[in-house]
Amino acid sequence: MLSFKLVLSFVIAATASPILHLSQLLPRQDIETPINGSLPNVTIFATGGTIASQGTSNTQTTGYSVGLGVQQLVDAVPEILSFANIRGYQVSNVDSGSVNQTISLKLARLINEELARDDISGVVITHGTDTLEETAFFLDLTINSTKPVVVVGAMRPATALSADGPLNLYQAVTLAASPNAVGRGAMISLNDRIGSAFYTTKNNANSLDTFFSTEAGQLGFFINQVPYFYYEPAVPIGKTHFDLSGADSLPLIDILYAHQDMDPELFNSTVEHGASGIVLAGVGAGGMSRVAAAAAEAVYNATAIPMVASHRSPDGFVPADEDAFIVASGFLNPQKARILLQLAIQAGYDNDDIKNLFARGYPSP
Repeated sequence: MLSFKLVLSFVIAATASPILHLSQLLPRQDIETPINGSLPNVTIFATGGTIASQGTSNTQTTGYSVGLGVQQLVDAVPEILSFANIRGYQVSNVDSGSVNQTISLKLARLINEELARDDISGVVITHGTDTLEETAFFLDLTINSTKPVVVVGAMRPATALSADGPLNLYQAVTLAASPNAVGRGAMISLNDRIGSAFYTTKNNANSLDTFFSTEAGQLGFFINQVPYFYYEPAVPIGKTHFDLSGADSLPLIDILYAHQDMDPELFNSTVEHGASGIVLAGVGAGGMSRVAAAAAEAVYNATAIPMVASHRSPDGFVPADEDAFIVASGFLNPQKARILLQLAIQAGYDNDDIKNLFARGYPSP
């Protein structure tokens, strides 16, 4: 097998500093002279997270530190070089809680540019799991390509016993290189499962089997490291593509969590601090106390700031009320509703447009 250094030419700055300047682009293999012209070309965009982390012992599964670079991630799985030419970008090297719009916008731009090349089969994004679903959903709505986009992470650091990162990465590259993965939108791949980024969410803070969609189901499963799909490619109802080619920032959207004795002043406070929109993680099917609802409506009447009601429960549906000032999220959870609202405001949608946008995802009678 060819040595890893012959296949990838990366600067290992990530190991010296866990946080890279976003302008620092790691050099990659020359795509014009691939190692094996008969193999598909897959590009990895590394952002950090548990998959790129190390602990102080092989039993440590919390409190570890991000620091491994993209070369080290691939170097741990040399088997992928037998079925794909690999190259990569180190976009960032942070925990996923620190992933922000600067990183997300850069990812969307780089991936769109990469997938526009005829010689690229697909891309893989390595990411921390805590906000992985948000980045995956964002990419699902902003990548203008039918080629596979696979977001992958790990629940155990690279130094842990039975670390899941290497096999997850192997499977993600297999998926990105598979012709059967074309036309399925952005996908999340962990723990043998293949999920739609539109529906998949993180369901457990610690378990390996954490990413799945309980209502819409999975797209497929890995058997002996080969991706198998349950269905033909399909587009989720209500999915809308947004063009961010000219965007260098995104509007601030805050999520407010509804609970007993919720402080109604939170609605005023978030607007005063610059929020362009509000998403409510509501009780039940998007509800809140009467006092909080009155405060929200007062803020809306004074500012016309768009507000979307979602559900704080893992699953559920928020039904529309045509007479209400607040927009129903439908099936979208708060974190995904925030991204859709953010993209809509960035695109210049007014409140009626936003209501119609979310309504596209409601089930037809």
